Amino acid sequence: MTYDSPLPSASPISPARAAKPRRTLRLAAVAALVAGVAAAGAIVAVAQPGQATEVAAHATLANAEELPAEVTVGTDAIAEAKSALATADKASEAAASSVSTEKLDKTADALADYAELSREDVVGLAASATEQAEAVTQQTAEAEKRAAEAKKKAAAEKKAAAEAAAAAEAKIEAARTPAGAQEAARAIAANEFGWGGDQFGCVYNLWQKESGWNYQATNAGSGAYGIVQSLPGSKMASVGADWQTNPLTQIRWGLGYIRDAYGTPCAAWGHSQAMNWY
Repeated sequence: MTYDSPLPSASPISPARAAKPRRTLRLAAVAALVAGVAAAGAIVAVAQPGQATEVAAHATLANAEELPAEVTVGTDAIAEAKSALATADKASEAAASSVSTEKLDKTADALADYAELSREDVVGLAASATEQAEAVTQQTAEAEKRAAEAKKKAAAEKKAAAEAAAAAEAKIEAARTPAGAQEAARAIAANEFGWGGDQFGCVYNLWQKESGWNYQATNAGSGAYGIVQSLPGSKMASVGADWQTNPLTQIRWGLGYIRDAYGTPCAAWGHSQAMNWY
């Protein structure tokens, strides 16, 4: 009588698990065991044919500790273990450093020794590893979503800042002409100082006299500079370090000076008419 006992081939285990020591299955011993059982069965069959199967079964049970994991644990449990390990490895790899996989890795490391465990332990560890892998996968997806949203927000903020900077530069450039400077001064006087058209008329007359609304105007004698003829020009740095090139900085400083020194543009203009300076 012959016994065919094909054993399922083990599927590859990930390199991270392969480094762990494993118990070598003694297939040669198993083959010898099966052959011995067959021989015993044949002998008994000659003397007592009806008892051959029972004797062979007893011989197999007596040597159960020599059987491979496929027999002691079960091919179904081993399949569950391998599937759980593959799922765990995939989840850990995808998580990278965004999510902690410490608990999952410990469970997977324990499950990797399935050949040395009881069937009950293998089934339990496989279930735990699968559950933990699913949790890690979900956490990874959430972390990736948050990262993507943060990246999108940062890009939007960067774009908005660039657009705002471009718009601000466009306003400065526009104010580098006399007409543009006058328009900007009218808006700043109204919006930031509360002065209407009647007061702006005095602003216009004052700075037309002082510089002709030229932001680069320089008094060769005194060194007064800019639209407002600040003396020295560096005083305007209190409003902006770009006072030499930014007409808006000059206008804001000039209107602030008028408010503090004279109260209103028309008072400053009256002083200029009387004293030829303000």
